[in-house]
Amino acid sequence: MTRTATQARPHATTPSPTAIRRRRRPRRLLTALSAVALLLAGYTAWSTHHPIRLTASTEIRSTPEQTWQVLTDFAAYGQWNPFMTSAQVTSPGGRLTEGARLRVVMHDDSGDSTFTPEVQKANPGKELRWLGKMGPGWIADGEHRFTIERIGPDRVRLTQSERFTGIAVPFAQGKLTSDTLPQFRAMNSALAHRVESLTH
Repeated sequence: MTRTATQARPHATTPSPTAIRRRRRPRRLLTALSAVALLLAGYTAWSTHHPIRLTASTEIRSTPEQTWQVLTDFAAYGQWNPFMTSAQVTSPGGRLTEGARLRVVMHDDSGDSTFTPEVQKANPGKELRWLGKMGPGWIADGEHRFTIERIGPDRVRLTQSERFTGIAVPFAQGKLTSDTLPQFRAMNSALAHRVESLTH
């Protein structure tokens, strides 16, 4: 007499709707995060290539050398400068050269703000340029620049400008135009008066 062993066949189980939803959640979250990352990267690239620029110029009865001397006499800023009320070179040696670190206090209607930009160029009598960063660098960068051009005998044109880039900059465009640009003009005017009073 032969016995036939009957093996139990495994029953196929169908995942419940709840289990399916649980499996889909991580995928949806990952997809959403990837989309946000792509949008952020794209916006960052766009804002970098679409900077906001502020520019203000004034003419001064002076030479480029005399204008440069007053512009870079940071110790005297508190005596005449309504915008940059304080500035100093904080790098070892205290020399205003490329790569030097500055400490600049800027004043506007909202109060004082302190920045620690790095000098990009210091060409006596011609150009002073520095770069300031907010946060890691992609939030908001400001490249501040002063140029001095001789336009005649004992007459120069001083141009103060700044190039703003970063993801936060487009949201601040109105404030930059309404608050910061007038401060550029105020400093230019005060600088012209300071230079002319010392040289004439």
